[in-house]
Amino acid sequence: MDRRALLAGGAVLAAGIGAGVGAGVTALARGGDGGRAAAAPPPEPSVPFPFHGERQAGVTAPQQPATQLLAFDLPPAAASDGRTALRGLLGELTRVLAEAVGGTPADPRLQGGEPARLSSLVGVGPGLAARLGLNVPAPVLADLPTFPGDRLDPARGGGDLLVQLCAADRWPLSVVAEQVGAAVGTAGASVRWTQSGFLPRTAAGATPRNLFGFKDGTANPDEEAARQWVWGPPGPHEHGTVLVYRRIRMDTAAFTALPADRRDQAMGRREGDGAPLTGTAEHDEPDIYAKNPDGSYVIPATAHVRLSSPRLDGGARMLRRGYSYDDGPGDRGLLFCAFVRDPAQFTRVQNRLAVRDALNPFLEHTASAVVYVLPGAREGGVLGEGLFG
Repeated sequence: MDRRALLAGGAVLAAGIGAGVGAGVTALARGGDGGRAAAAPPPEPSVPFPFHGERQAGVTAPQQPATQLLAFDLPPAAASDGRTALRGLLGELTRVLAEAVGGTPADPRLQGGEPARLSSLVGVGPGLAARLGLNVPAPVLADLPTFPGDRLDPARGGGDLLVQLCAADRWPLSVVAEQVGAAVGTAGASVRWTQSGFLPRTAAGATPRNLFGFKDGTANPDEEAARQWVWGPPGPHEHGTVLVYRRIRMDTAAFTALPADRRDQAMGRREGDGAPLTGTAEHDEPDIYAKNPDGSYVIPATAHVRLSSPRLDGGARMLRRGYSYDDGPGDRGLLFCAFVRDPAQFTRVQNRLAVRDALNPFLEHTASAVVYVLPGAREGGVLGEGLFG
């Protein structure tokens, strides 16, 4: 486990607790099981991900092995003053992130080593959007409801502004998190929470596994489905999306102690190859209505895959980019990060899971957040230009 470093004052918890950016456990609101993502091959290691573009690279670039999430609260201010301060803050964040992500960092700590392969995203929370009258999609103006079984710590969730950094390893994340903290500090913002995460190393094109040992992220939407369910409708929000974040503690010892067939039944997939119980290969579409000769469902009624199936939600899908975390004995699990057009989609799925999911005895939701992820910045432009109408 990395040590949590405090970046106060112009500083932020660069936080390195070996928290994980890993494959979100299939557990918890995965947004469904269908529609294999059309995965573009990752760029050569020497080629940085582009910062400028219609969409932020923190959503579109291939997932990297390490992540850092940083959430901030902005000081109370009159709407006009708050908007002015936010404009300046987003301009400074654009400068810092464009330099770090674009492969031309001025900080000597990011020079001379292996390419960092950084990507980033910036989003605003519902409280800030409502307070300043920002131009965000209406569904973003409310926090998620409390679900049955939630044990949420307010100090670990929510926030006015969220920045997510992803990279090939922890080192550049710590450096850039410090720079982000300094930029945000100029606007008088304070750190609300920070969380780091990881992904296991996997072969190119392979689906990573979560801390329960199952492949996670098998059935993300392709670009056509993402235009319908992930990205905003045509107009000012077309290249924005909504991030739903849940910190989910997992009782890995208890779950992995179950017999293998019980683990498979609870998930609705086979641990070994990731195939649904109704299929033979990982990317086979789960048939949630298939039955055994005795009339029971092949994929049990309480299986995670069944309850999160798009077939129960009008075909709606989420783009899941989850990570694992490990914050010490008894506190390890999933950083569930899903991107949707409307957070009500997550709410519908989570309501089903919270009541019936066979994984519930092994899961505890400890933090939650929802943010509007801004469209990307054009060359010479600034993140969030559309927020101010």
